[in-house]
Amino acid sequence: MSGNKIKAFLNNAATKALPTSSHQHSKQKQTASLEKIARETIGTAYLEEDPSVAEWFRGLVPSSSGVAEYVQELFPSARWVRRYNIHWLVGDAIAGITVGLVVVPQAMAYALLARLTPAFGLYTTFTGACLYWVFGTSKDIVIGTTAVGSLLVGSVISKIEADHPGVYKPEDIAHVLSFLAGAVLFVLGILRLGWLIEFIPYVPISAFVTSASITIISTQLPTVLGIPGINTRESPYMVYVNTLKELPNARLDAAIGITSIMLLWLIRDVCAKMEFRQPNRKRMWSLVSSLRLTFTILLYTFISWLVHRKAPVGQERFRIVGHIEKGFSHAGIPPMDGELFGLVASELPAIIIILIVEHIAIAKSFGRIFNYTIIPSQEMIAQGAANILSPFVGGYVCTGSFGASAVLSKAAVRTPLAGLFSALVLILALYALTAVFYYIPNAALAGLIIHCTVNLITPPRSLYKYWQLSPFELFIWVCGVVIAFFTNLETAIYVTIGLSFAILLIRMAKSPGKFTGSVGVTRIVRNSRVQEVVTSCSSSDKTVATQREGTTAAHASESRQVYLPYDTSDAHNPDIKVEPAYPGVFIYRFSENFNYINQASHIDYLSSYIMKNTRRTLVDDGIRASDRLWCDAPPPAKLGDEKSALPVLRAVVLDFSTINNIDITSVQGLLDLRNTLDRFAAPAVVEWHFAGVQNRWTRRALAFAGFGFPAISSVDELADWCPAYTVATGLVGATEEELRDVETLQLQMRGKNAINRGTEPKHNIQLHTATEKVDVLQPIYGIDRPLFHIDLHDAVDAAVRDAKKQAERDTAASHSSNGWSGSRGEP
Repeated sequence: MSGNKIKAFLNNAATKALPTSSHQHSKQKQTASLEKIARETIGTAYLEEDPSVAEWFRGLVPSSSGVAEYVQELFPSARWVRRYNIHWLVGDAIAGITVGLVVVPQAMAYALLARLTPAFGLYTTFTGACLYWVFGTSKDIVIGTTAVGSLLVGSVISKIEADHPGVYKPEDIAHVLSFLAGAVLFVLGILRLGWLIEFIPYVPISAFVTSASITIISTQLPTVLGIPGINTRESPYMVYVNTLKELPNARLDAAIGITSIMLLWLIRDVCAKMEFRQPNRKRMWSLVSSLRLTFTILLYTFISWLVHRKAPVGQERFRIVGHIEKGFSHAGIPPMDGELFGLVASELPAIIIILIVEHIAIAKSFGRIFNYTIIPSQEMIAQGAANILSPFVGGYVCTGSFGASAVLSKAAVRTPLAGLFSALVLILALYALTAVFYYIPNAALAGLIIHCTVNLITPPRSLYKYWQLSPFELFIWVCGVVIAFFTNLETAIYVTIGLSFAILLIRMAKSPGKFTGSVGVTRIVRNSRVQEVVTSCSSSDKTVATQREGTTAAHASESRQVYLPYDTSDAHNPDIKVEPAYPGVFIYRFSENFNYINQASHIDYLSSYIMKNTRRTLVDDGIRASDRLWCDAPPPAKLGDEKSALPVLRAVVLDFSTINNIDITSVQGLLDLRNTLDRFAAPAVVEWHFAGVQNRWTRRALAFAGFGFPAISSVDELADWCPAYTVATGLVGATEEELRDVETLQLQMRGKNAINRGTEPKHNIQLHTATEKVDVLQPIYGIDRPLFHIDLHDAVDAAVRDAKKQAERDTAASHSSNGWSGSRGEP
């Protein structure tokens, strides 16, 4: 073939990359021919309809039923509140009051972490208890103050006060932070963007919680030991170092703090052992364990009252909480200062991430335990509404509390309405117990915080699990904890999330595809122990082993072909020999999605591997040395023995079963690869088969790029092309006689169509009559894209059939031209 013909062929092949209006008529003619062939073969045809942009936009317009369902989902309480009954009321009242007794000391202690007075913790927990039941989807969640959330609020307050000393009150900063965080969460929930939290992996959150626990303990140690003058806003390692240096200056507070921690641990351990020894009283011991916080605070408050009831103000033996204003004395409209909004906004991302992830994780864990479904978007609305309202009653940031939620769950709560009973306990505390709160020792509250926080540290067994599951993620965890220990929590959370995303992108960019080959397999089924050889129920099963009395007989099903990677580094047995499905047919399986991140890696690997394992169809491609690109190596002057043994390139089969969407960059990569391989295989044209392409938009994009159609230079060549169709039938329920009739008529129809091309087969009526009792054959996918196959087996089968026929044609053409042609790839 001359150089001009080669160039003309390549130009024609290149035009497939960008179909234009001039090819529209040819495409229509091709579709008509494919439809005719399908009707002649299976008696019917189905043309695939591409999705349109207008259709996509119409799908975004909500229907009236969709709007009604959306409104109903905004208020999940409306579905169950009408069925509320006295039994639910009793269970909720008991559980709510129990939790209220637990969260009162906890809320007061956590408020100190936020650099606020204890009353602000009660305001915050009251808001969540009152509001969650309206929007929430979990019966076990308690929204209120948490150690981590309070610590973050305290960090923001310290940072703003350091930059703008004396300008803003701590409570004003906390109120603005809560309002902005709530507004963001509420909007995300209204827009149903709860799926965004799935972008935050588990390991960074685990590292953050552990780091926060270590940080919280560092801030409370000086209080527990009564050591003054320690700057707890420094990095945790500095706080620990300074605390150790000042141990000789510890005061009487240490006796209160250390003994309170020991008492809390003692009660918990004793109750746990009694639950094991007395399982019939497990619920009682669990309730006692839950109330250990309240008992400990009341005990040390009583001791403090005995010590200080006659002591003048300012001469206390150890530090106490002091005066607490009665009621909601800080309720009101929070300050709407634009400058303060700007200062707080920069601190929002880390706080919002932790608030929502912590809340959803707790809600989902209880949902799995008690078999109900959590709606993340709805939880965002509940949490957002609580944080928006919180500053109006004097509170700050609130989220789901694991400790309080565990108590609520163990107390046999029935519905989310239990929060209202907890709110009543908080109101009682604010209006009737403020005089009692005056004597609470600060060291006891600090001991309570340490006791609750230590349990949040990731235990060694979990770290071992991380090592077994993903060693590099354990490295991320260690990085997060170390960074937080020597710097701060915000830096740690950003670094760990960044590392997690980096790993994700690297895995996507370097996800290795696999070239696969064919292996014949069968299944050996072990029968039960019998005296005689067991006869299988299936006519296709064959007994492969006959055993003596008392042993096992086994049978094998019919063999089939599967496709395994040539690379033996995966899980399959390396002793199994994987053979090519056919010389020159390459099967490639994508391990993950195929997108702009990893397309270059896949395309380079495909190109290099295929060219390495095939040879050119022609020794001389007809391109002059002066016209050849500097990077395009010339073909060898003569094929050596090693190269001659390689096959010519026939077809490429791509397994798209792991791929949903495809982007422009990926399609362009496939187009470039197709053009490269067409030049390499010229004058032959490489067939491209796709398996498992399900997404309509992906099928549309590939078809527009020219994929999915047989490799022909003109529509007239379709007359000699023999496609295979995967059809759906109801022949499973037909009798043997009906099956024979259908098969006979189909064979007759194909024979007559081979003689009478172009005429409509009249015996289709006979075929339909014979199949009245069974379903008519229907193609699964559109016959106008015959090289998009339902699965890999069909794709390889079609590619091998076409490759064999092309090889036969090449052989015939070679023999007709003096029996051998040195310019062709095969004899």
